[in-house]
Amino acid sequence: MTTSPTASELTAVARWSIVGLVAAALFINYIDRGAVPTAAHLIQDELHLTAGQLGVLFSAFFWTYSVLQIPVGWVAERYGAQRVLAAGLALWACATILVGFAHSFAALLLLRLLLGIGESVGFPSAGKLLAVAVPVESLAIANGVVAAGYQLGPAVGAWGGGLIMAHYGWRAAFWVFGSLSLVWLLPWSRVRLPHSAAATRGPDDPQLAAILRQPSLWGTALGLFSSNYVFFFVLSWLPYYVVRERGFSTAEMARLTGSAYVVSALSSIIAGWAIDRFVRSGHANLAYKSVMVAAHVGTVACMLAIAFGAQPWALAGIFVYQILTGAAGAGVYAIPQILAGPSASGRWVGIQNCCGTFAGVIAPALTGLLVEETGHFAAAFVTAAVVSIAGLIGWVWMVPRLAPLDWPSKSPAAAPEPAR
Repeated sequence: MTTSPTASELTAVARWSIVGLVAAALFINYIDRGAVPTAAHLIQDELHLTAGQLGVLFSAFFWTYSVLQIPVGWVAERYGAQRVLAAGLALWACATILVGFAHSFAALLLLRLLLGIGESVGFPSAGKLLAVAVPVESLAIANGVVAAGYQLGPAVGAWGGGLIMAHYGWRAAFWVFGSLSLVWLLPWSRVRLPHSAAATRGPDDPQLAAILRQPSLWGTALGLFSSNYVFFFVLSWLPYYVVRERGFSTAEMARLTGSAYVVSALSSIIAGWAIDRFVRSGHANLAYKSVMVAAHVGTVACMLAIAFGAQPWALAGIFVYQILTGAAGAGVYAIPQILAGPSASGRWVGIQNCCGTFAGVIAPALTGLLVEETGHFAAAFVTAAVVSIAGLIGWVWMVPRLAPLDWPSKSPAAAPEPAR
């Protein structure tokens, strides 16, 4: 019987195979979650839904997704991130297939909730897996590859899904995407992970209370909330916006949004490579935070250009925003992996993601209400620009220094704390 290797025993091929399969899982994750926004105008026409109902469908995914982040982070550390990720993928793939059979708002709402349950395993499991399999000096490029995966997911969902919908109808896209998702389980079942990714937590792993007391945790949570508000607003509503307000056809929309997400994926990989070079020279704090500042400040300008600019400026805003969000993607999860370390990364990312993905509950629904009330997207883009500014407080001020935290030891050999 073979035993699992330790992180230090992983070969480079084994390590990057794990990174590649984790990236593939999140690639699939974002194809499946982005399929409904891509089909929104077609679903609206067939099922006679209002913009407000579409906003509820977009946000319903996050009702279950956000709430489950913290317990899923604990489950991934307690029972093994490999098994948790596989079970979640199987569930969300089946939910995607079933969307193709839905004929009512209630059925779509139920399946969006189920999709959120399945996909809630993605980032807590990925955070744990990368923290135990990848050394700190390579975390940015590893997270850049993973970010490229979840950036390419919407590209394939928008581009490929849009083309399938244009030729075979929107239901066919859900059947195809959901069925192909299940293929990932085959190579994943053959992966041998480090023992720390599969075993129960050790006696010296930090308690939840110690994690919750860290100001940096709440800084990364605020930063992610800010990033995610804009990201989920764009992911949910950009296809609808360019069709309804900018006059693009379904096929043109698919090419535009698909190309924008490809640009974002490339930006993630390039930024990850560049950040790691700075990290190796001892400038991790400067490297990560500079990228975050540029991303949040630049996002404000992009949102205003898309909302108020002429067509060329709006298109430039779409692509520049994707470059910036792709670059930030290399740090969004590398920063907590560095701070928390392998022993706490699953729970840290779960808490961070719970707070951060609550933006997914707010942004799509609020946008639907704003569009329904005003008839235009200008107020929605201005709101996204304002929220983006808050991210600077989280990433820069509340995370004072980017370095591994010293967790208090709980081992029996440790000296007891003095009486107070």
